Amino acid sequence: MKIAVVGAAGRMGRELVKAIHATEGATLAGAVEQKGSIAVGQDVGLLSGLGKLGVIITDQALETFAKVDAVLDFTVPAASVEFAGLAANARIVHVCGTTGMSPADQAAMKAAARHATIIQAGNMSLGVNLLTALTKKIAAALPDFDIEIVEMHHRMKVDAPSGTALMLGAAAAEGRGVVLNEVSARGRDGHTGARKSGDIGFAALRGGSVVGDHTVIFAAEGERIEITHKADDRALFARGAVKAALWGHGKKPGLYSMMDVLGI
Repeated sequence: MKIAVVGAAGRMGRELVKAIHATEGATLAGAVEQKGSIAVGQDVGLLSGLGKLGVIITDQALETFAKVDAVLDFTVPAASVEFAGLAANARIVHVCGTTGMSPADQAAMKAAARHATIIQAGNMSLGVNLLTALTKKIAAALPDFDIEIVEMHHRMKVDAPSGTALMLGAAAAEGRGVVLNEVSARGRDGHTGARKSGDIGFAALRGGSVVGDHTVIFAAEGERIEITHKADDRALFARGAVKAALWGHGKKPGLYSMMDVLGI
């Protein structure tokens, strides 16, 4: 399967390049960066520490998409929406791990999925997706427990709560049969009063080089359940993205998630 990486010179982009190179059945066939990037014209293998691969970074996404079967995208919302449209035109698989999307961005992704096979998730790891499934089940089984979601990431992360935290919150809300936006509690500060029953709370911590820690807390009188996932290496997200691309090859257009890929 011929796969391209957008944002290929970034930290996650380089991990994606290495994951494709290491995966049987996958071939790195394109690398894209934004116009003006100093990485344009460089061999992406050298940039990723793999030696020369003969794949030169370009700023021509449209030309690249026309030559591949799938694209892996961990960029920014505006770029991901554009890439989804290009993937729809090319009728290829678009694996999107971009977080921080607005409702309008998400609507555009859904529209592009009429013609592209889009696999979108706030987190591509097997462990986090299992955590998400457990969160939904526990939320449904314990309707009277308070739910709090705590996440921590490196100091450079620009969106909060993280896409994974929101994915966990959405799973908890689905388990309760409610809409997350109507019960979400964020940024408590000052004299807030008592906690509102039924709220799903979020706390976002930032610092150092933390790749990603997520804990879902279910709290009641006299007892507490905490389930946690800690990511120590971005490579696990890259491996999940490549797995998703291979799974999506030959699937009909639509908007899928890692739950579909993993069958959970």
